[in-house]
This record gives sequence, structure tokens and C-alpha cells, in this order.
Amino acid sequence: MEKKALEITIINVIKTVYDPEIPVDVYELGLIYDVKINDDYVVDILMTLTSPSCPVAESLPEEVEQKVAGVEGVKQAKVTMTFEPTWEKDMMSEEAQLELGFM
Repeated sequence: MEKKALEITIINVIKTVYDPEIPVDVYELGLIYDVKINDDYVVDILMTLTSPSCPVAESLPEEVEQKVAGVEGVKQAKVTMTFEPTWEKDMMSEEAQLELGFM
């Protein structure tokens, strides 16, 4: 599979992961900072949380990692957590901001 097509598939899979406290997926929330696919089809995902004390701090990145690892063509997926830059609500997509009443 071509990398660009694989990246779109991966993003669509990430969009099935929801923050349990907010009815918006983690991609539209702006929690995914980067998705990189290397030549061996190992996927590195740079991710943050709305807050370091988020109650799903362990399970949410794990869920993203497992779902992406299950995508056909992906050899391995690894989520790296970061809090730099700090997540802010303006990182959400317009769709997410509308959904949550910020627009």
C-alpha cells in the first residue's frame, strides 16, 4: 500500500478512538500531533492528552497504538506521549469546536 493511502487509513482508524469525557475523537480534538510511517511501515505517533492528569492517560494511547497496529500494512505502531506544546482547545478541528459549542 502506498504511504499516503496508508496514512489516510491510519487517520481514519485513529478517528474511531474517543476521549470518554468528550464526545469527540482524539484526532479531531487535536491530540495527535504527528503520524510518521517509515520505510519498514513502522508507524510513530506523537500524541498528547487534554491534561497530564487525564483519567485515561494510560488506556487512550494504548488504544490508539493497538488500533493502528491492527491496520493492514502496518508492521508496528508506537505512540509517544508529549506535553510540549501544551494542548489547548484551539488545536481542535472546527468540527470538534462546533460539536462542543466553542464556535
